[in-house]
Amino acid sequence: MSGIKTGLFDTHVHLDCAPLKQNVEQEVRHARQVGVENFLVPGVRRSDWPSLLALVEGLPGALAAPGLHPLAADQWGAGAAAELALCLQHSRIAAVGEVGLDGLLEAPGVDVQERAFRAQLRLAVAADLPVLIHCRRSIGRLLSILREEGAQRVGGIFHSFSGSSESARAAIELGFAIGFGGPLTFPDARRAPEVLRALPAEWIVLETDAPDLTPHPFRGQVNRPAYLGLIAERVAGLRGWTLQETARITTANARRVLRLKESGVRSQESE
Repeated sequence: MSGIKTGLFDTHVHLDCAPLKQNVEQEVRHARQVGVENFLVPGVRRSDWPSLLALVEGLPGALAAPGLHPLAADQWGAGAAAELALCLQHSRIAAVGEVGLDGLLEAPGVDVQERAFRAQLRLAVAADLPVLIHCRRSIGRLLSILREEGAQRVGGIFHSFSGSSESARAAIELGFAIGFGGPLTFPDARRAPEVLRALPAEWIVLETDAPDLTPHPFRGQVNRPAYLGLIAERVAGLRGWTLQETARITTANARRVLRLKESGVRSQESE
């Protein structure tokens, strides 16, 4: 990875979560050494938002995407809505996330998840911000909600996409790029490589989801943002690209979908 001239963009990395946050400067330094220049840090719980904003303020190349993960959907209410709306005015915000539906969770229930998801989509559309989508075992319902809430007006990224090529194309039609991470590198991976090969190049982005979803050969260990290089190598091999092409294409895609200027802040064109 040392030969990469165009930097990589990690579109989903939890730098504010343990154990990464204990040595975040070191983690970011190691990632930069292998060509990772930009980091998009999503929210999970309401209590995370202040520290998330403080983190990205102090890290060049880092941006935030505050929101409530489906596992924290029961935290949604008038107070959370007001606080999130205020957070979205921060200069280092690039998206709302990670939000969505998770069919594998026993709680919160689907009704609670959908209520929080719809409300956050409406905030994102009102603020003209892209959305980071979390989706497990609920792709059909989630796509329907995106359409109903007009999410195609802002688009975004489907984080850790695990659906079919057909579902990926439906997401792309709504303006959502498809995020590929550690599972793509697993020796037993079948669907993800097939989807990656089938997608238009301009809708592919990279992510680690560190500290989770560690790529091969470190599966089972703590994931780190420096491992984005392993994911880039796998993408390059599957698409027949060089590492330089992989970095250039996927970073350009991330910047376009997130509407970022070269300075790393959001474009004001649509505001």
